[in-house]
Amino acid sequence: MLIVPDASVLLKWGFPRPSERDRDKAEEVLAAWLEGKADILLPRLWAFEVGNVLALKNPGHASEMMEVFLGYRFPEAETTPDLCREAFRLVQRCGVTFYDAAYHAVALRNGGTMITADEAYYRKASGHGGVALLREFGPA
Repeated sequence: MLIVPDASVLLKWGFPRPSERDRDKAEEVLAAWLEGKADILLPRLWAFEVGNVLALKNPGHASEMMEVFLGYRFPEAETTPDLCREAFRLVQRCGVTFYDAAYHAVALRNGGTMITADEAYYRKASGHGGVALLREFGPA
């Protein structure tokens, strides 16, 4: 199973508040990868998107938190013209950002599923396949 967790999922690992909605599901995503039950693949922009949120929401710990994220050494999809074309197609058809569409395009181009906690994105793009809500995640 190939999963492409977007920044809304990744960031739940960086903010360890028990009250964080669907945090348990986000932890299941990470555990599935760490236990070899799923493969993760991310677009190369992930670190900059996650770093931006860390810098804004937790500036005192952003650097050390980013080191943890980078320490996982998540596999990254190459940014190719085909990947970008797929992302632009999603942007145009769904009215979403290129950043969000990049995760979805990685999933579609590689036969995986984008996992997102962003319900607005899911509503706009779910008709194109390859995307699931975090709250519904369950490792196979």
